Amino acid sequence: MRDSFFSDNFLLETKTARRLFFDCAAGLPIIDYHSHLPPKDIAADRRYGSLTEIWLEGDHYKWRAMRANGVDERYCTGKAGDRDKFMKWAETVPSTLRNPLYHWTHLELKNPFGIRRLLNPGTAPAIYHEANDLLNERFSVKNLLLHFNVEIVCTCDGPLDSLEWHAALAREGFAVKVLPSFRPDDALAAERPEAFAAFVKGLAALTDTDIRDFRAYLSALRKRHDYFSAHGCRLSDHGWETVLALEYTDAECEAIFEKLLRGRTLAPDDIGKFKSAVRYELAVMDHEAGWAQLFHIGAIRNVNSRAFGELGPNTGYDSIGDGVSIRDLAFFLDRLERDGRLAKTVLFNLNPRDNAACAALTGCFQDGRVPGKIQWGPAWWFLDHRDGIEEHLNVLSSQGLLARFVGMVTDSRSFLSFSRHEYFRRILCTILGREAERGLVPRDMGLLGRIVRDVCYENAKRYFDF
Repeated sequence: MRDSFFSDNFLLETKTARRLFFDCAAGLPIIDYHSHLPPKDIAADRRYGSLTEIWLEGDHYKWRAMRANGVDERYCTGKAGDRDKFMKWAETVPSTLRNPLYHWTHLELKNPFGIRRLLNPGTAPAIYHEANDLLNERFSVKNLLLHFNVEIVCTCDGPLDSLEWHAALAREGFAVKVLPSFRPDDALAAERPEAFAAFVKGLAALTDTDIRDFRAYLSALRKRHDYFSAHGCRLSDHGWETVLALEYTDAECEAIFEKLLRGRTLAPDDIGKFKSAVRYELAVMDHEAGWAQLFHIGAIRNVNSRAFGELGPNTGYDSIGDGVSIRDLAFFLDRLERDGRLAKTVLFNLNPRDNAACAALTGCFQDGRVPGKIQWGPAWWFLDHRDGIEEHLNVLSSQGLLARFVGMVTDSRSFLSFSRHEYFRRILCTILGREAERGLVPRDMGLLGRIVRDVCYENAKRYFDF
């Protein structure tokens, strides 16, 4: 008889998989090098008033599922009470069977709350009260980080962010390192003249720079880049809908920037050249600082214009785009490599059709000095599920070196999402255990265990120079 859904052997299909997980993976600390956790909540050691707050506040994954289940918006982003919102989520959970939300939900109830019951309308009231009591008594934000054995977490921060909360945590000496990552998307928003003008104004004031031309703009961005370095930042993070690698000249960049300063709407070609130039210059800064750079490529944002107008961004109306232009991405990386300025790079694609191409491209820019210098990042967003993780690990293994992979991230705004590291570790151990028992890889626990420990923890610690 197979183990039950709530068994400690969940997902671990073989005896070897169980040995690898419990002996090698389960006790490892977590390095979460890409998250959207609010550093202010960590510094303030926020206590959540209810499971609704920590589970549904800002979680567009759950909102999408609830809408698809016929739940009115007031129970998602609206003003319904916490208990009513939770009950609507509990009504939705049974319908998420085979969606990753079903696994994630029950992993998060099991850890940290110790609840091993299916969430549905019948069990919801008792689960709600039980979890709320534990949140009130034990699980403040800092206690959650410690409970999940988090060693390092990197938050997502814009160039104008003060980093005051990171500084406060560093002064306090909190056991978990909370480090910023440099997310300069607003610095490239040439397609939104008003928002870009506001960004330039804020940047000028913050850096005490008279930004009258493109060179001054880059100089001001470099000051913020240096500021982040001084606060422990070890990586930049970029969200690209598409790869842009257009040719441009310094004169063209100056002319385009002058138009932006005047608030003029740019032609598509000018937008492309501006973004291409700024992306290259930021990559050069990353190389000079010894940072790694993360490129998340292929999401199309806010595709439902009515919903965007009513609710704003990051509310569940983004989707998978047309994919990565591998030729343009290769051109971008090649220019940096040719100039001796290619930093450690992690590529994330959102369209699964690009999996093999992105994995293969990383092999073109390894330098023989930094192991795994160019990485194909973990299954991201719409690909972050059991099948997507298995596909990622299989393609990565066939095109590159699984043993050098830097591992999983939460990419989440929820402090309960560290269970996703456990989810990934179980899947990794199952793949290796399954193949060991089929005779496809040696049943050498020293070799397999070392790979598991490296992928789940050691590689990220070395790669990002934490």
